[in-house]
Amino acid sequence: MARNQKARGKIVRRLGVNIYGNGKYDRLLKKKPQKPGQEKGYRGRNKVSDYGRQLLEKQKLRFSYGLSEKQFFNTFVKAKTMDGLTGDNMMILLERRLDNVVYRLGMATTRAQARQFVSHGHIRLNGKRSNVASIVVREGDVIQIRDKEGSKKIIRESMAHSNQVLPAWLVVDSDALTGKVDRLPYRTDIPSVANEQMVVEFYSK
Repeated sequence: MARNQKARGKIVRRLGVNIYGNGKYDRLLKKKPQKPGQEKGYRGRNKVSDYGRQLLEKQKLRFSYGLSEKQFFNTFVKAKTMDGLTGDNMMILLERRLDNVVYRLGMATTRAQARQFVSHGHIRLNGKRSNVASIVVREGDVIQIRDKEGSKKIIRESMAHSNQVLPAWLVVDSDALTGKVDRLPYRTDIPSVANEQMVVEFYSK
């Protein structure tokens, strides 16, 4: 997850959708539906080009998972080489990133926090330290917390404040602070804030 220096509130307002899932951004969009720098009630141009719509969808998805442009494009390239629909493959690859899995398990309240937990060494993958957030998990993989009380305390606090609904492809043991990839996700398992087909069209030009 690439570090983004822009204020998240401004990103959400510019994209017009709560890509981070935090309830405070829903309240922000209701209070300030206009884009940053625009006066309240400003309508702007009604017509947006196909390129503009595709770019918007790409930015929604990229910012949602917190990837740099290079990371996101590389995911698309890999998805294109796989069997099946490129858009579905791309979503599944994004969802299988280790930082996202930690987030989906409810061990972190945001993907940014999940990446921090991984990079700081709090997470174990199949019993081994794994500080690379972009690792793609496989069926049967087990996610554990480092056997340090400090790490366990941080994760317990995050799980207490997480509002994540556990996906059908993951299993979590809150008491043991462990999670498991029960199966690989299907496209239908993945909620999306964007139209991935338009992202495929954007990169396919």
